[in-house]
Amino acid sequence: MASVTGFRVLPFFVSNSENKYGSRVQVRSLGDADANVLSSNSVVVNGTSIGGERGKGGTSIDQGNGHLRSKVEEKRRVKDEALETLKPLWNDGYGTETVRDFFDMAKDIVKHDGGPPRWFCPVSCGRPLKDSPILLFLPGMDGTGLGLVLHHKALGKAFEVWCLHIPVHDRTPFEGLVKLVEETVRFEHALSPHKPIYLVGDSFGGCLALAVASRNPAIDLVLILSNPATSFGRSQLQPLFPILEAMPDGLHSAVPYLLSSIMGDPVKMAAVNIESSFPPGQRFERLSRSLTGLLPYLSGFDDIIPRDTLLWKLKLLKSATAYANSRLHAVKAEVLVLASGKDNVLPSRDEAERLKNSLQDCVVRHFKDNGHTLLLEDGIGLMTVIKGTSKFRHSRRHSYTSDFIPPSMTELNHACDQIIGLFGVATDPILFSTLEDGKIMKGLAGVPSEGPVLLVGNHMFMGLEVPSLAEGFLREKNIMIRGLAHPMLFSRMSQSSSSEFSITDWVKVLGAVPVTGSNFFKLLSTKSHVLLYPGGSREALHYKGEEYKLFWPDQQEFVRMAARFGATIVPFGAVGEDDVAEVGSLNSRV
Repeated sequence: MASVTGFRVLPFFVSNSENKYGSRVQVRSLGDADANVLSSNSVVVNGTSIGGERGKGGTSIDQGNGHLRSKVEEKRRVKDEALETLKPLWNDGYGTETVRDFFDMAKDIVKHDGGPPRWFCPVSCGRPLKDSPILLFLPGMDGTGLGLVLHHKALGKAFEVWCLHIPVHDRTPFEGLVKLVEETVRFEHALSPHKPIYLVGDSFGGCLALAVASRNPAIDLVLILSNPATSFGRSQLQPLFPILEAMPDGLHSAVPYLLSSIMGDPVKMAAVNIESSFPPGQRFERLSRSLTGLLPYLSGFDDIIPRDTLLWKLKLLKSATAYANSRLHAVKAEVLVLASGKDNVLPSRDEAERLKNSLQDCVVRHFKDNGHTLLLEDGIGLMTVIKGTSKFRHSRRHSYTSDFIPPSMTELNHACDQIIGLFGVATDPILFSTLEDGKIMKGLAGVPSEGPVLLVGNHMFMGLEVPSLAEGFLREKNIMIRGLAHPMLFSRMSQSSSSEFSITDWVKVLGAVPVTGSNFFKLLSTKSHVLLYPGGSREALHYKGEEYKLFWPDQQEFVRMAARFGATIVPFGAVGEDDVAEVGSLNSRV
């Protein structure tokens, strides 16, 4: 019989008094044992309470159909207490947990691992925003369910995160794992039929996500697949598998080093918590220390995936690949494939193209400098990618207003360092504003902090003033300006199947929306700061001899809309960009 058990402390994260990972979580598992509710200082290992007494009162448990009655009650309570929105430049926690934390937690898991596959909610995810959809993480070959450790805090704001843990000695066949995930998906869909359910599948978990989606075409699913193992049959490692089966036990200790060297990029893993803003010398020194400290952890693969488990996982992977590939035609879900350019385990880049052509609704983002363990490496924030590809939504349809999550401080800093980069340093933009008494002063003090506010200005060469304007409002006033941008930036035509996460994605992360009347109406009705260029793309792409020329239409309908909501109209002008370069000229003018 299936059972659902509520625990105060996740046993995997609390193996001794010095472990820093203990806190309240919930675990949902398949098994016949009775469910117990434990006190907050208890640790459960294979059904035994250690270090605490069993609570006398607690959660009401209903084992009928394997569902927890209090699960619904808990969701109602969390919904009532949850935050409504996030403030701009919120802390997404990126870099506070690293790959070394992954290995530490994984070692704790395998020390006291047992029982059937189960779900757990990472404590570092915290409490999600109100009405957040659920995200189910399906792990790769390691089976620990810890593959999102770098992204827990960020994802935990937007989603109710559940992670699937497959114990190291578990031998549940692929069909059994499909059934477990499917039952959870159907249960959650029954609780919230109008919300999407997110399945994040890493490698093997990608096959699992596709299999579940193919069996449930009527449920609104969003699949995010990181280097999915559907290409396992074309893996370059296939010749090694017979060798692994015949390898004596004494030589198996060398396998972890082989796996660690091909599965991911150690340099990318070590660079997670090292800011790119550091000077090159300081960054190299920190990276060197981090890499030196990480290398001893890589031997931990021997404990996470022992010999018998590795052989079982390889057989499991073969059946998973065959199962998923035979049912791609039945997948109706929305799919986002993340593919690494330096995947030494699977031909992920080519596989992304194949899935793009095989699935009905599939978008691909390539990460050319990353290895197979994409989600454990530097250079990718999963929440950022979800936002930049417009995959985050609360209902059937994505809304650029109600589904918008403001950028975090990490995202702003990355955009300034990597996207704006040297241009911002070279131009060194300065913002001025006018006070009510007519005094002009440096900064944005003259712009109202309370919306609705409509910023109306002239586009300069290529619209290069927009990033500086957005950054200025964020850093000085902690205000997110929502720019009305050309619809082409949001269309599938602008997103080739081989595209990397680029500037067209970053404009969405930084608040841009398609310029339509309905979006304009919604933004003003929510008292936003809206940025509008009446001259549009024609003004931004003006020709030689058209410097500082306006291309505004005769009828300014935005005035009527602003008046309807009592919005403050703030006219502005940008000076200097048209003196930097000319369209059609190879020579820049400074």
